[in-house]
Order: sequence, then C-alpha cells, then structure tokens
Amino acid sequence: MPEPLDAALTEVRALLLDPALTRAVAAGRRRGRRPTVVRAELRPVALKAGPRLQISTSDGARPYTRNVSPGAEADAAVDALLAEPFGNWHVETAGATLQLRVTKSGEAQVHRAAASRPAAPADGHDRAKEYLLDPGDPIFAEIGGSAAKRRQVDAFLRALAATLPDDLTGRLRVVDLGCGNAYLTFAAHHYLTARGLDVELVGVDVREDQRQRNSELAERLGWADRVSFVAGTIADAVVEPAPDLVLALHACDTATDEALARAVRWNARWILAAPCCHHDLAAQLRARPAPTPYELLTRQGILRERFADVLTDALRAGLLRSHGYRAEVVEFVDSRHTPRNLLIRARRTGTGGGDQQAAEYQQLVDQWQVTPRLATLLADPTGDAVRGDGADGPDTTPH
Repeated sequence: MPEPLDAALTEVRALLLDPALTRAVAAGRRRGRRPTVVRAELRPVALKAGPRLQISTSDGARPYTRNVSPGAEADAAVDALLAEPFGNWHVETAGATLQLRVTKSGEAQVHRAAASRPAAPADGHDRAKEYLLDPGDPIFAEIGGSAAKRRQVDAFLRALAATLPDDLTGRLRVVDLGCGNAYLTFAAHHYLTARGLDVELVGVDVREDQRQRNSELAERLGWADRVSFVAGTIADAVVEPAPDLVLALHACDTATDEALARAVRWNARWILAAPCCHHDLAAQLRARPAPTPYELLTRQGILRERFADVLTDALRAGLLRSHGYRAEVVEFVDSRHTPRNLLIRARRTGTGGGDQQAAEYQQLVDQWQVTPRLATLLADPTGDAVRGDGADGPDTTPH
C-alpha cells in the first residue's frame, strides 16, 4: 500500500545515519524531475582517522567519492541526497532491509524485511565484495532480469575486472554487440564508471524496438549522454569511433564469430565474448566422416554436439592469437547458472601467435576438414587474412 513520501524518506534518513548501516543505494529518478546526481551509494568505512560514511555519487558522466565524518557533516550529506529526486532507495542495516520506490503519483511503495545476511564490519577499500553489482541493486528495478541473468552479469563483470589493468584511467570506448535487453550494457557502464573511467558505451542489437526500449531506459537512468544504442547487425552496425573494449554475451551461433571478427577489424584492445549455441561446425562434422581414429567422438549425436562446441572455441582462440591477440578460454560462471558458461577473453598484443601455433591451428583444421566461420569473416575478398596492428603471424585462413 502506498505511503506518504515524506514519512518514508524520514525513515530512510534514520537508517542511513544508523551506525548499523551496511550499504545503501539510490538510483533512477522520479517522473518529471531531473536529478543532479543519477546514482549514489553509501557504506561505512574504517579509516585511520576513525569511522566514516563513504558516499559515492555519479552525475552520469563521472563518479565522485568522499568520506564524511559522523555527526553534522554526515547529516548534511545525507539530507542533500534525500533532496535529490531519486526514484528508488535500497537500504541495508545489520537488522533490516528497506526498499523504497516512488510511484508516478509521487507516493512511496515501501518493502521492509529483516536483514537477509549478517552485517560485515566496516573496513577499508580492499574489502572483498560479495558482488560487483549486487542482485538487489535498485538498478535492476529499472532494467529487470531474472536472478540467473543477474548472476551471469555479475560473473561477466568479474571477468572484465580481471582483464582490464588496475591502473587504467581516462576515456574508455565500449561496445556491447548483440546487447538484447542490455542487462550487461547497463551493468558494465555502472561498474566501469565506478572505477573512475570516462565511459562511452554503445549497445548494438538488430531489433529497432530493442533500441527504443533501451534508449528510454538510459534516459530514465540519467545515462543517455553516455550510453547509446544502435539498431543493426553485429557485422554492419555503425559504431564510431572504434571501441577499445568489445563485449558479447551469448550471441547465438556464428553471431559470436561476427562479434570477434568486428573486434579484430576495430583493433580493439580487449575482447570478452561468451559464446552461445554452436551449430556451424556441428553441421560440418555431421556431413562428413571423422578422421581415423576419432570416429567415436562424432558417431553419437550428443557427443558430436559437445565436441563441436570445444572445437569451435579452440579454433576461435587460435585465430585470435594469429591476429595479434593473447587469447584464452575460461569458465566465467558456474554451470548451474547456465550451461553456456565459457568466456573467450583476449587482449591485443600486436604480435602474431608464431609459426608453431599457426601450424597447430592449420593441422587441426585440415584434420577435421572444417571451415571455421571466423576464418571466413577475417578473410578479405582475395582470401588474405585481415590483421590487427603489427600482427606478423602467417596466414592461417583455411583454403
């Protein structure tokens, strides 16, 4: 049942200033009002100078973090945040959790519950976080997503955190290819800006209705000036300037190959792609007998499909290495959350993989008599491989 907004905000204020506060997040905006701060996060920290309330805010372009002292300074900072027209508040203390959503009529819908997990002691910046993007974050009230999808996104962000240099600063251009409902797009923007980066992010999806929906979400979140969307195919969508980082989460079948090929042509510095279904090589394996003595690998349909998955991703990684990338295939999330839990992670080095790796790749292709879709996409009309900056490895495109 809706409640008066002023009374609900007074309750939020008391929790924010409570010594038992563990974490609070404010996001979204009320209808008809544009905030100066589009997101805020509060948590207690323990510094040498004593306990402080850490407040991290973003104006939609750059994050800002400060630590305020208990008492008058914290009171003033909290009052300033409560004066912002946030549409959602999520507050956790040692004993309770409160979620507040402001309705279109300006009333408050409040959900109160006992604490779902024990409070962690306040400490410094190196405290291990349970999530990079908490499934209870108010941002999900806007972007949606199932619990499984939220876990996948958080796991993907952890892989991203392990990929980017710790000392990375400045502007970062990012594209999310095959973004769909843009769960990863918005989550990546949230995470990267929280790291202090100046992020320009473009989501690409073939459907115009998805572009419109995602653009409206970006506007509601106050991110429209930094997060934009393009309707088009992965291979042909106009993205300018070229990105530094390319993301692709579960682009189906050869759409992952299109994402990898586009990233290589852009000379992207980093690539993270979690493949989805693998039908292309599976069909090729089904159409011809397996080489001796590997007939047992492909005789049964289920084994052939699983082997095709492994072969496809192995060849993709090999092609990336020959085009100037250091590439690896890792598990980014537990298989109980999704069976499609592998991630191709690549960093541009500008040097080819060397003669030995090229020979291993070509031997595998010749032995199984397959033509990887990525190899075809990375070939120009004359059949010569398109290479990244300084890549000097031999042509490994099968003919």
